[in-house]
Amino acid sequence: MEIGIDSFVSEVTDPNTGTKYSSADRMSQFLAEVVAADRAGVDTFGVGEHHRENYLDSAPVVILSAAAALTERIRLRSAVTVLSADDPVRVFEAFSTLDLISGGRAEMVVGRGSFVEAFPLFGLDLADYDSLFTSKLDLLLQLRDEAHPHWSGRHRAPLSGQGVYPRPVQQRLPMWLGVGGTPESFVRAGRLGMPLMVAIIGGEPRQFKPLIDLYRQAGAEAGHSPETLQVGIHCFGFVADDDTTAADTFWPGYEQAFTQMGRERGFPPPRRRDYQATLGEHGAYFIGSPETVARKIAAVSPELGGISRFTMQMTNAIMSPDAMLRSIELLGTEVKPRVAEAVTDM
Repeated sequence: MEIGIDSFVSEVTDPNTGTKYSSADRMSQFLAEVVAADRAGVDTFGVGEHHRENYLDSAPVVILSAAAALTERIRLRSAVTVLSADDPVRVFEAFSTLDLISGGRAEMVVGRGSFVEAFPLFGLDLADYDSLFTSKLDLLLQLRDEAHPHWSGRHRAPLSGQGVYPRPVQQRLPMWLGVGGTPESFVRAGRLGMPLMVAIIGGEPRQFKPLIDLYRQAGAEAGHSPETLQVGIHCFGFVADDDTTAADTFWPGYEQAFTQMGRERGFPPPRRRDYQATLGEHGAYFIGSPETVARKIAAVSPELGGISRFTMQMTNAIMSPDAMLRSIELLGTEVKPRVAEAVTDM
C-alpha cells in the first residue's frame, strides 16, 4: 500500500508565536514539507485546487513543478484538479510538462471539487455541473491516448486532429477519479476503468464499502481487470509522538476551518467531543502516534476489500512548521514501515 500526503496549501498561523506567515513564507514552508516527505520515504504528495481567500493553491501545477525541481523520487499529483472549470487540453499539457520536469513522476486526480467558487470565477453555469465534468473527462482521457485527437462536445470547440503537446515521459499519464459519496461517481469510475480516490471527511471509512463494491462491480461489467480497479482513500490525518499531542496539535486549526465552513454552509461549529470520537478505532480521522495511525490504516484496507493507496489530508491553518515537519517525518519513517509489515502479515 502506498502512503501519501495531501495539502491545500492554506495560510498558516504559528500557535507558539501568533505569527501569521506571509504567503511567500508559507509557500517556502510548503516546499520544505514536500522535500521532507521525499526524504522520509513518503510515496506521493498531492496539492489541491481552490480559488478562495486564505488558500494558495489556485495553480497547483506551478507548485508541483517547483516541488519537482527540489525532490528526487516522490510522486507528485493534484488533489484534485477541478476539471469542470478548466480546459482539458491545457490541463493535459500542464501535467505533461510536469511529467517532463519530474522525470516521469506526475499524476492527476480529477474531480469536481468540494467548493464551487471556480464556476462563477470562470463564467460557468452551475446548472451544467455534471455535463461539464462528463464532457471534459471524456476529452482528457482521449488526450492521454492520442496526440492528434478528433473530438467534439457541448462545452468546448471541437478538435479535428490538432497536435496536443508536449507528450509526457510516462506512456500513459496516471489519472485517478476523485469522488465523494455519490453512487453515480463510483459507477462512472468503474465503467471507465479509472483508479478511484475516495474522499472521506467524516463517519466511518467502512461505511463506504457498498460504494466501493459498486465501483468494482461496474468495472468488472465493463470488462476491466481487477488489477486496474485500484482504490485509494483520502482522510484527515496527523502524526505526533503520542496520541494526546497529535489530537491537541491538530484541533485548533481544524476547529477554525470547520467553524468557517459552517458559517458558509449553515451547520454548527465543531465540538471537541465529536472530534475525539472520530479519532477512535473506526473513525475517519487518522490522528495519533505512529502506532495508532499505522494500526488504523492497516485495519481499514480489508474493511474496504483492499486499498492500494492511503493519503493523509494534513492541511492545518494553526500549526508550527516544526510540528508539521515532524509529522511528515514520522509518517514516512515510522508509520509507512509499520503499515507495510501489518499488511504483509494479513
